[in-house]
Amino acid sequence: MNNSTKQGIADRFAFVAQKLGAQIHLRSLRDAFASIMPFMILAGFMTLINYVILEPAGFMGNLVNPDTLTTWQSIGVSIANGTLNIMTLLVAVAISYHLCVNRGYKNVIAPILVVLSTMIVVTPLTTTFSPEGSTESFLISNVIPVSYTSASGMFVGIIVGLLATDLFIKLSSNKKMQINISGNIPPAVIKSFNVLIPIMVNVIIFAVASFLLNQVFNMDFNTLISTIITKPLSYVTTSLPGFLLITSIANLFFGFGIHQAVISGALLDPFLLQNMQDNMLAYANHQEIPHIINMAFKDTFAVMGGSGNTIALLIAIFIFSRRKDYRDISKMSLTPSIFNISEPIIFGLPIVFNPMLIIPFVLAPIFSLSVAYFATALGLINHVVVQTPWTTPPIISGFLATGGDWRASVLQLLIIIITVFMYLPFLKVDERVSAMQNK
Repeated sequence: MNNSTKQGIADRFAFVAQKLGAQIHLRSLRDAFASIMPFMILAGFMTLINYVILEPAGFMGNLVNPDTLTTWQSIGVSIANGTLNIMTLLVAVAISYHLCVNRGYKNVIAPILVVLSTMIVVTPLTTTFSPEGSTESFLISNVIPVSYTSASGMFVGIIVGLLATDLFIKLSSNKKMQINISGNIPPAVIKSFNVLIPIMVNVIIFAVASFLLNQVFNMDFNTLISTIITKPLSYVTTSLPGFLLITSIANLFFGFGIHQAVISGALLDPFLLQNMQDNMLAYANHQEIPHIINMAFKDTFAVMGGSGNTIALLIAIFIFSRRKDYRDISKMSLTPSIFNISEPIIFGLPIVFNPMLIIPFVLAPIFSLSVAYFATALGLINHVVVQTPWTTPPIISGFLATGGDWRASVLQLLIIIITVFMYLPFLKVDERVSAMQNK
């Protein structure tokens, strides 16, 4: 590939990257999910502590009174209530904040409060309850069902966060809707009166829309979003073919300098987080684990050493490469790669705009995810049930994410060894091409 062709491809992908990166709603979504990730990781660690270490039926039950362990588990339960069980509210608030920041809107607190109020307005405050041992169900009013505030309602939080914030910013920017008061009045009061009408109009619009939806179609806002958006997209994004396709496209774009999060973040993260929460809740309740593909599954098996499972490329270079420049770059990239940060090797070697290395960079995660998927489906390893930090080193991450299953760590090791040999022939060709170009 000559330099002019490379430059032409680079310009095209740079244009795409600029458009995608500048899309304000996608950027706000990406930033919002990054903001709530610490809460998911905290919930994951508490799940691991509660139901592996403090599990009364586990090894600690032989050392400590099981009733004592159950009492201590209440700490983890309260943390789950403040993280997993309000994930939709956290997402909605985070989206509102980042959308305001990205639009340069100064009075950030007002739209955040509007979004929080709107979430409650569109949420049915009723649920059914069946007492233990009873066949009858009772309708309970004036409660907020966890199913609407947890990750299962994630898309409602996304839509309300985006729509309510945009609507509020537009309304509050209209001078005719501002109430200007003067005098020796605290600034907070002045700001409050300036947005009084936009707040009222915004909340009323969503309340009326929710009312009409219920009266005309006998359906609440959450059910509508789940029917027309969440379920259809979930079938595509979290099925193995759809998941592999989106992940591969994201890595391909990364090979042309566009960070994979730009592509995969908005498309995959809502569904992967929802599946992650479902798994953690099922694991906590000793139920059958419902999903193989989730957020930690991707991090554990497709990001070993960073995007493209590049820890395998570094190992291939250390063992088989005789080029000093490649080995020097790999030495500098090793420490970040241990913590799944691949940018030094991606841009330093480079992998970007390098056709020989882009190929295994895309293929390696397809292989690792497929192997891990079928290993999980066949029961060779436990399901991924704990959200670990994405910076958790390979081998350790497999053990933690599966709730302490050593077989997952062995599988990670085997995958890394095989992907070393996937990278190797392409590395050798790349070295020959580089040597020829440098003559």
